[in-house]
Amino acid sequence: MSDPMSAVMSPSPAEGSAASRAAGPAGSSAPWLQRSAVQRVFYPLLVALVLLAVWQGLVVAFAIPHYLVPSPLRVAGVLVSDAALLFGALVTTLKITVLAFVCATALGVAIAFAFVQSRVIETALFPYAVLLQVTPIVAIAPLIIIWVKSPTASLVICATLVALFPIIANTTLGLRSVNPGLASYFRLQRATRWQTLVRLRIPSALPYFFGGLRISSGLALIGAVVAEFVAGTGGTGTGLAYQILQAGYQLNIPRMFAALVLITATGVALFAAMALLSQWALAGWHDSEVGHE
Repeated sequence: MSDPMSAVMSPSPAEGSAASRAAGPAGSSAPWLQRSAVQRVFYPLLVALVLLAVWQGLVVAFAIPHYLVPSPLRVAGVLVSDAALLFGALVTTLKITVLAFVCATALGVAIAFAFVQSRVIETALFPYAVLLQVTPIVAIAPLIIIWVKSPTASLVICATLVALFPIIANTTLGLRSVNPGLASYFRLQRATRWQTLVRLRIPSALPYFFGGLRISSGLALIGAVVAEFVAGTGGTGTGLAYQILQAGYQLNIPRMFAALVLITATGVALFAAMALLSQWALAGWHDSEVGHE
């Protein structure tokens, strides 16, 4: 049979001419792209600086004690003075987050492939995937920590359960959201089930999949932190949640804020990494990214 994917991916002559007209002369869109990239970084940074300045000004103006609300400068000072302690805890939390995210991605994609191949499997098992999503992790984390002897493995399992559902739901939706005309064309060309999956369903599902990755990466971090809170582990192999607990017990509020800043920055970095990965994978052929170029 002729390759159906060539018809899917290759633009028509009219589309190619329209794209060439939109691109214009070589290099003409580069300044606009540079301005757009700068704006996407500059505007959020500007808002952050304004908010930090307001925070600092309010703390100084009302003489708020640092054990209630520390100023941004004091939090920055703690980040520097306690860098070894805080960044060591960050490495522990980040290790659990990455392991959970990888496990959730692999397991979620495998389950989504099984769902799309059989309506019976999806009908029988999808409610249990929803059940995992709606069950609070703080309710089942103590059981997992008791059943699993390894602290790291138990924390990874807890975080994986939190991050799993977006991968399953988004990937399943993407695998089913194929163009009916293209699906009919593949059937007309007598494409096998495998060819339809690889050359039609997977490319169609990629935007949904990467959307699930952006959500799941943040949930993996949240699951890791919540699992650390529930576990309450101490010693050398502790994460940022343990540092927050210890800072709360000691009324070391600046260190608590510093740990929260690291957690927030890590979540933003994970989301940005997934967004860049999506842009790299989809740029040049999918409408969701071509429109942003």
